[in-house]
Amino acid sequence: MTAPRGSLTPLVTPFRFGDIDEPAFRALIDRQLDGGSHGVAVTGTTGEPTSLSLAERARLFEVAAAHVDGRAVVLAGTGTPELRDTLALTRDAARAGADVALVVSPAFVQPSQPGLVRWFHTVADTSEVPVILYDIPGRAGVALSVETTVTLAAHPNIVGVKLARPDLVHASRVLDACGPDFGVYSGVEALCFPLLALGGSGHVSATANLFPAELADMADLCFKGEFAQARELHFRLLDVNEAIFFDTNPVPIKAMLAALGLISPEVRPPLVWADAALQARLDAILGAHGLLPRAPQ
Repeated sequence: MTAPRGSLTPLVTPFRFGDIDEPAFRALIDRQLDGGSHGVAVTGTTGEPTSLSLAERARLFEVAAAHVDGRAVVLAGTGTPELRDTLALTRDAARAGADVALVVSPAFVQPSQPGLVRWFHTVADTSEVPVILYDIPGRAGVALSVETTVTLAAHPNIVGVKLARPDLVHASRVLDACGPDFGVYSGVEALCFPLLALGGSGHVSATANLFPAELADMADLCFKGEFAQARELHFRLLDVNEAIFFDTNPVPIKAMLAALGLISPEVRPPLVWADAALQARLDAILGAHGLLPRAPQ
């Protein structure tokens, strides 16, 4: 499989009374497909993977793959801090019908670069689906160097990297060193357009939970070389990109989706629901984009 391209939306995991709300999850997938998203990512950071059991994550892979049914790419977030669990989830993803495993660097341990190479090679060697690396130093506590990324890109079953780090210099070096066939995706919402303009393959943007059509259009426009229109979308969504980090992701995204009547705002501990003050700030953003009535001035 070649590296997927476009807007690959990292879905929230909706809960109701503490359990996964599968009907709402399917409805979120439909909303993405109707909006033109090129794929969905399941149990990535936005999907609260550390608050899910391995069985729950495997079930979400099954639900997503069955519901998408080949209409878009399904990325399964299979990374954990424990190698055996990561290998097991990656097997589950393949058996469920996911197209790609999105594997995050192991958190908390802070391994060396050779340790990361061995980790990802072990996953890629045994995976029945292609692997996309997930480089998120702020959460994992360790970053993939350009040299390590180049080494990993040479593996035939590693097809790309998601860069969740606000560093266009690093992204430029990865793009240049790994070549055009290796997928490079923005995991920083405000850098989706800049990375596309540099030749990136797409983005995994939490903002697409709210604006699937706009993020898909941004990618499609860039692929056609229509950068001026894509840039307009970039600027239009800047305040939303900021709003989703008014609190820890995915608390604000869930609160905004709940305000639109799409899901419950529930998150699992240690996260807490948006309070009234945060909800008011988020509602103002939604109102500014015409999704809720605007508050009186």
